[in-house]
Amino acid sequence: MKKQPQQHKINVKLDQQVGEGIYSNFFLITNSPSEFVLDFGRMVPGVPNAKIYSRIITTPQHAKQLQQLLEKNIAAYENKFGEIKATSPANKEKVIGFKSEGQSS
Repeated sequence: MKKQPQQHKINVKLDQQVGEGIYSNFFLITNSPSEFVLDFGRMVPGVPNAKIYSRIITTPQHAKQLQQLLEKNIAAYENKFGEIKATSPANKEKVIGFKSEGQSS
């Protein structure tokens, strides 16, 4: 009889301010050999610059785990709600984000 690996329970604490979250519609990712830097920001109408509200710095191994978890969660979401439409590479020249009145895409 094989022994089952022991699972460790992790207690996660989430304070109210962090639990409220920060809306983000703009992302930047940079990396070095030892870390990935993920910046989460927001673009708003009438403001020419995006503002970064949160920066996460992590190891390449954790960035890979994040990628795998995102893929798994996106697949589950799409199975339940349908395909998420992403911007195609052909639309790179299109305006991203909000449109002013009279602006066409």
